[in-house]
Amino acid sequence: MKGNPARTPTVGWLPYVVAATFFMEYLDTTVIATALPQMAHSFGIGPNSLSLGMTSYMLTLAIFIPASGWVADRCGSRTVFFSAVVTFTVASVMCGLSQSVGEFVAARVLQGVGGAMMVPVGRMIVVRSTDKSRLMKAISTITWPAIAAPVVGPPVGGFITTYASWRWIFLLNVPFGIAVLAAVVALMPNLRGEQRRPLDVVGLVLSGATLTAILYGAELASQPGENPWVAGAIVAAGLVLGALTVVHAKRHPHPLIDVSTLKIPTFSVTVITGSFTRIGIEAVPYLMPLLFQIGFGLSAFRSGLLLLASAIGNLGMKAFTTRVLERWGFRQVSIVNAAIVSGSMIVCGMLTPEIPRAVVLTVAFVYGVTRSMQFTTLATLAYADVPQPQTSAASTLWSAAQQMTIGLGIAFGAVALRTAATFNGETTGHVFTLDDFRIAFLLAGIVTMLSIWGYARLAHDAGQNMGGGSRRQRA
Repeated sequence: MKGNPARTPTVGWLPYVVAATFFMEYLDTTVIATALPQMAHSFGIGPNSLSLGMTSYMLTLAIFIPASGWVADRCGSRTVFFSAVVTFTVASVMCGLSQSVGEFVAARVLQGVGGAMMVPVGRMIVVRSTDKSRLMKAISTITWPAIAAPVVGPPVGGFITTYASWRWIFLLNVPFGIAVLAAVVALMPNLRGEQRRPLDVVGLVLSGATLTAILYGAELASQPGENPWVAGAIVAAGLVLGALTVVHAKRHPHPLIDVSTLKIPTFSVTVITGSFTRIGIEAVPYLMPLLFQIGFGLSAFRSGLLLLASAIGNLGMKAFTTRVLERWGFRQVSIVNAAIVSGSMIVCGMLTPEIPRAVVLTVAFVYGVTRSMQFTTLATLAYADVPQPQTSAASTLWSAAQQMTIGLGIAFGAVALRTAATFNGETTGHVFTLDDFRIAFLLAGIVTMLSIWGYARLAHDAGQNMGGGSRRQRA
């Protein structure tokens, strides 16, 4: 590894720098949904017409994330990360100043390019610069934005759009971006790959097309009025393209998506089994606000206040995740916690307006705690046994899987709700009952619960080199 940094005190600050950019991106992505009505009014169009702005960003991520590792190895991780933060920040300004849908979509595409390089490269820098013994704490630090932002985002977005303007959602990224750039220059090493690999153009096209088809098809399936068979055909085409991508990667001497990393048991479990877990868990931030507003008849503001219980659970658990993993180990934590989080999701569907608010808050809190624990466990275990030469490939594949499952989780929640409404005799797909939410949460819980089988296949000492189960062994 060229430019491998010495273990200096500044390296300890890297996870916080990367976490700041992650939070900036994830928060930006989640708050936009609450601003759609005001944005549509500004542009003089209907809210549905703005969905292209969200979809274009997601698809741009899908296309460019696979190339992030190769670009970082070729140009240097600090150079790419710095450029990505600049691109994302400038694009944020362009979003905030947009005067038409066309301008906004173009700015969102540029934002997607920056985000595609920012997240996986930032994670790769932290993994390469941190000793295995300290990696658990480092990964825990950079994971919290992805955990907290989907819950914190809607209330923040609602506050900004209500008391200021939707444009500030994007313009507030400017001071964050400037502060991060200063930290990057001062603290971040410029790492490069050991060898200059040629760009796998075919792999880039296949992987981009795979993610685009799966995400677009899932998004289409979640929209009322769209033909589910067309959406299913697009997803099926994406799966076929994915199979071709794997075949190509196995034959190419320098594949863009290196599937050989899946031969590492711990990494394979976090990518494959973890994807099912994340799809189920990521459906809840979509379903829960709708349950409170449609099922309970609460205002957006009061619904947001209830969701804060989940956010508190998310953030509060971060102080304990490392100690929990050190005490019980990755295998036991992933199995038990997956069972608890899936159970909490099913219980969410059983909530009614008559149930005391204290009970509702407790259920949301438990979901937040277990969501945080599961995501941190997966993100940390992913790199437990990955050798340094493969960290770039592992980071690229992990980021692609994570981005895909975020989109699929939201789409799964919407599809589950549509399916439940159809099953219960509702044909319009616009009016949902408590029975519909009960079935939707049940389906999400079942998907998460099924993933327990994959975690049970982990070795009992999985992640031991990172401190997993170390306290139990000493005892």
